[in-house]
Amino acid sequence: MMLNETIAHLRAAHLMVRDAEEWDALSAALANAYSSNDDELVEQLLPQFLQSWRTVTRYVLRDTFDNAGISVADATDPWGIAVLTARGISAEPLLSLPAVNGLASPATPALEGRRLLTFPETMDHYALSLAPLFTTQDA
Repeated sequence: MMLNETIAHLRAAHLMVRDAEEWDALSAALANAYSSNDDELVEQLLPQFLQSWRTVTRYVLRDTFDNAGISVADATDPWGIAVLTARGISAEPLLSLPAVNGLASPATPALEGRRLLTFPETMDHYALSLAPLFTTQDA
């Protein structure tokens, strides 16, 4: 399986579960819960947010990753989707990245200097994470 084909399957699988607006709304709701220091809402949304991404990767995309020769393991980063490994190379796509100047905002200390990504940003980051797992002829 080629990189572009894998990325297309990845995007389609996530969009089968939720459309892009729903993914973004869940991310925004979680960011707002952190911003307002609403620990109860964070506890409610965080598992749903993380598990949605992780479940699609681990189960819905199982055949896609198997066909591409990519193994899937549990995430090591708290904001990681999974650890993907092929040809001795590992990558971990994330749902958040360091914010500009290392701060998401003064009101979001629980994000520890990160900002949650939108659906398109997550797909872009996922694609960048996958690229090293393929040989140049597989692109």
